[in-house]
Formats: sequence, C-alpha cells, structure tokens
Amino acid sequence: MVYLQPIYKNMSDNYNQDIANSIKTLLSEIGENPERDGLLKTPERVSKSMEFLTNGYEKNPTEILKSAMFSESYSQMVLVKDIELYSLCEHHMLPFFGKAHIAYIPNGHIVGLSKIPRIVDVFSRRLQVQERLTDEIKDCIQETLNPKGVAVVIEAQHLCMQMRGVQKQHSSTTTSAFSGIFISDKKTRAEFMNLIL
Repeated sequence: MVYLQPIYKNMSDNYNQDIANSIKTLLSEIGENPERDGLLKTPERVSKSMEFLTNGYEKNPTEILKSAMFSESYSQMVLVKDIELYSLCEHHMLPFFGKAHIAYIPNGHIVGLSKIPRIVDVFSRRLQVQERLTDEIKDCIQETLNPKGVAVVIEAQHLCMQMRGVQKQHSSTTTSAFSGIFISDKKTRAEFMNLIL
C-alpha cells in the first residue's frame, strides 16, 4: 500500500528563523527547557502561527474591494453580519475574537459580498485594538466604494481581560463606526441596529 504525503508538506517547512529563535529564547527566559521533547518544534510552530496571524500586513484591502466592484443602481442597504474575526491585541499580543456586522448604502457601485469578510480578515490579521479595527474597516469601504454611508459594529471578547488582568471571563466589548447617511439619518442607523440584533 502506498501512502501519499500531503501536498502542503513542503510548504509547511517554511518559517521565519528569526521568530523561531526569539521564541526559543523566550522559552528559556520563562524557565522552560526548549530542548525537551514537547518543545523541540514549538519555536517553528509559533513562527508559522505568527506569520499567519499577522499576514494582513502583506495585503491591500483597497485592492481586494476594487477587484470586485460593479456598477449597479441598487440603492438600499447591503448588510453582511456575523462575520467571524480573530485578531491579536497590540498591548499583550493575546487574542481577541468575535463578530463584525457591516452595512453600506450603494452610490452607483456594489462590491462582491465575499470581499467584505476578506477585508475584515486583512485588518484583523495585524496587531490591533478593536477601536482602530472598527474605524479601518469603515474607512476602507467608504474611501473605496464611495457609498452614501457605511456602518460597522464589532462585538468581541478579549483574552487580555479574561485570562489575565481583571480576569472577567464573561465581559465583551462592542465598538461602532458610522459614516454618511448612517450619521445623518437616525432611521437608517436604527434600521441597521435592528437588523443586527
């Protein structure tokens, strides 16, 4: 019987040696033995993990949106909600995770629906604070599509609050950012808020 190797095996051999060396040093500094069996591959694994979790620095969210912009006369709200997001807080490099709800009112152009979660991934796969993440998503959509307005709400749990610090395991944080008609028209903003409940 022939066993086939996974096609991604060679790809998984690539990692940043500088990051791996730093992790090996960190393991020693916290009192661990980086040479023991369970930790031998940990620096390599953490390097690969960090490269994935921060790959948003390598991507251009504006270009992602522009790659699927279409002329369209539709002028009602477009809402994509419950978009999963995972990020690392820049203060402690611990995860925060939750969901984003994003709406815009087209102004002659719409964008492929999959591109909205993609830009959430781009911005969240950088060292972040939730407040800036919310604004960056809003600004990118507003500046690229030039819609009549954009609304973004993010609800997230932060492990820097839950597993250290104040240790409040059931706490969550909600941030919002609005532009255009979502600021000037209370009914439009209320419609958005009702739809994401």
